[in-house]
Amino acid sequence: MITPAFELSQDGHFLTIVLRVPYTRTSEFDFYVDGTDFKFYAKPYFLRLTLPGRIIEDGREKATFDIDKGLFTLKVPKERGGEHFEGLQMLTSLLAPKGSRTARPLVEDVSVEASGASADGPGDGDDDGEGEDEEEFDWQVEQEAYTERSEAELASLQKYGFGNQRAGVFARLQEELSDVIDVRNPDGTTAAERRRARRDAEMRDFSSDHYLSDLFEDDVVQGLLKFSPWRFTNRSYLLDKASRQAAWLGLVDLLLAYAYDQRFTQGEPTVESPWTIRKLSGTLCWLEVRGWGWWCFS
Repeated sequence: MITPAFELSQDGHFLTIVLRVPYTRTSEFDFYVDGTDFKFYAKPYFLRLTLPGRIIEDGREKATFDIDKGLFTLKVPKERGGEHFEGLQMLTSLLAPKGSRTARPLVEDVSVEASGASADGPGDGDDDGEGEDEEEFDWQVEQEAYTERSEAELASLQKYGFGNQRAGVFARLQEELSDVIDVRNPDGTTAAERRRARRDAEMRDFSSDHYLSDLFEDDVVQGLLKFSPWRFTNRSYLLDKASRQAAWLGLVDLLLAYAYDQRFTQGEPTVESPWTIRKLSGTLCWLEVRGWGWWCFS
């Protein structure tokens, strides 16, 4: 799990915690407040703080999320109004594990418990009642404060993403890469290497039998071709000439993947739609940067 960048501030009655958690969904946000303990989880981020003062949940807490900036802001009441928390700038000490206490996980897999109960059956289990005890999960993991990369470090990395303007995005997401993209080590892989890896994977996974089946048994395909999808709205970006070229050509790739999913689901996307679009788009799945030669040689 990744320790997010965060900032703490306070006034007489509230503690404000600002977390930088880009590429997350608010539906997965979970936080826990208990005295001097604060925990936050949103895959792949986890933050545990041991605070110098006590905070509470009493209905006055307020949370907001800025999607564009990836900033989650939580304002939590202090247990004693007017108290000043000392040492909020000492991030390393706030991140340090607090003793050897354990706590139940913030997100639990109930299917595991259900399957275990079904297998044991009613009345089964140890005589001493250990089977009824809830399994504890140790959240006292080591955390490392986030440090921003310097401009020189970012300049040495390979670029990718919208308009070929991003770098270093996946540096702290190595364990999560398989859930997001297919290319390994994107920050150290050139655009040509990513394109070559994408084409090799497509040739390896290509099945002529699959496409022959769709060609001769096309009842479903013909029905999908009659579907009329809704139209997009416009957004404006300030890009230089090189970035604009990469953005335009990348959008062609994205639109084709999106149009396929819209037709396949007939305008009602499913839980599989994000995966489908990502897999079909070399821009998303392989972080491929398009050039004008792509039209002829891809």
